[in-house]
Amino acid sequence: MDHRPHIVVVEDEATQRQLLCDYLDKQNFRVSSADGGVALRRLVEREPPALVLLDVGLPGEDGFALARWLRERSGRIGIIMVTASSDTVDRVVGLETGADDYIGKPYEPRELLARVKSVLRRVTGAPTASGPRVRMGRRVLDLEKRVLVDPADGSEETLTASEYDLLKLFAENPNRPLQRDWLLESAAHREMEAFDRAIDLRITRLRKKIEADPAHPDSIRTVRGVGYMFVPPKD
Repeated sequence: MDHRPHIVVVEDEATQRQLLCDYLDKQNFRVSSADGGVALRRLVEREPPALVLLDVGLPGEDGFALARWLRERSGRIGIIMVTASSDTVDRVVGLETGADDYIGKPYEPRELLARVKSVLRRVTGAPTASGPRVRMGRRVLDLEKRVLVDPADGSEETLTASEYDLLKLFAENPNRPLQRDWLLESAAHREMEAFDRAIDLRITRLRKKIEADPAHPDSIRTVRGVGYMFVPPKD
């Protein structure tokens, strides 16, 4: 079985697509290619990739629409937008659709490779892979007991299933903006308040549990126009 990271290159220009695929293949990645949305959806349905290099200027369904579709499908697929435009508006729109990074054409292959490796580290380097506990603000999430622990005195606070799942989603996607709708759908449970309360209210409650100053959150940050992002402590 091939364990190399799987990257999908979405580019409608055949020569450019082949050059990029050949370069990434030489860098020890497993590479698939798609000339547009139909081929991309077929590939993702068959096997979700680790990362998608997504050209913005595709005919028909553009890269922004495909980035939204990818992010709605999964918060764990890395997305790098590739465009010939130097317009900062494109960059902002791309990031607001859920993309992890952005690179403009023409680009240096080494710069592209650095960005690919950086996004892959974020995608595959989830805190849950290194242990059953994740530091979140002033508290620690115990993934086995499903509780929040106060490291100062070891006291534990129980979590509802939806609260736990929401924190777990953040822990698995550090430093990545996550859309409100995706968070709500992924962490939904048929509890009393699972569907009739906005995701913003649930985030407010979680901030009170983990932030040193809930009014000025450092751990679960608001990303305007997108949703929320978990930023692990630096210490």
